[in-house]
Amino acid sequence: MRHTLPIAPQFYVTAPQPCPYLPGRMERKLFTALQGEGAQRLNDGLSKQGFRRSQNVLYRPSCADCAACLSARINVAEFTASKSQKRTARRNAHLKRRATSPWATEDQYDLFRRYLESRHATGGMADMDTFEFAAMIEETPIRTRVVEYTDPESDDLIAVCLTDILDDGVSMVYSFYEPNRPKASLGTYIILDHINIARENGLPYVYLGYWVPGSPKMGYKAAFSGLEVYVGDTWRKMYDPDAFRAQAHPLVNDPISEQVANIALPDGGPTRRTGR
Repeated sequence: MRHTLPIAPQFYVTAPQPCPYLPGRMERKLFTALQGEGAQRLNDGLSKQGFRRSQNVLYRPSCADCAACLSARINVAEFTASKSQKRTARRNAHLKRRATSPWATEDQYDLFRRYLESRHATGGMADMDTFEFAAMIEETPIRTRVVEYTDPESDDLIAVCLTDILDDGVSMVYSFYEPNRPKASLGTYIILDHINIARENGLPYVYLGYWVPGSPKMGYKAAFSGLEVYVGDTWRKMYDPDAFRAQAHPLVNDPISEQVANIALPDGGPTRRTGR
């Protein structure tokens, strides 16, 4: 009988490029491939350590001079909606939610284009064509759903969220929505509804992606009670957003080798860094 040892994930580091959140900074990412029979367990394990998924890759910011990008999640048991969030929930209560397998459609892409042109016309995804969009939606080796929100009166597609199902929560990979409804606060509503989805399925967390202290683009995440951020290899409750501004200091980040050595793999095996 032949016995083979599991192959440990190999970790790479991207070349520095301009940071999209903090002016004058350079960003760099630590990443590994997400593939094979252990993909779901690897995604579950690394999501708890601040990693995010993009298609078949797991990544985490690993900048040389800054550690301001903090993975954020909502502790569902500790979340209480604010008055403003309750109004947003009531304003959008008529929308119909539908969760489907990860399959891209023309309606999704049309909404995606309108959203980008209105909100992120100069962003990194602005030139994404239909094939790249389909890859973003469909290339997933784990349990993923496309959560669609439609207006039942017109049957128009109003919002979409690409959502991963983890063993301890739901991870909002990417969301986009109708930009011509600014008073609806659709971005906030999608998060509120994912809190409901987590509750309905007995899952304790909603993973939101990264929160960056000092970045106006990310400020909305701090408005959710029960928010936790991943700092120093542990999750900490968010009491005061200003308390995390020190993460932008150039001396706060650990060397790459230390970061990789501290990653806990699902099988308990060693991690390996192989360079850029």
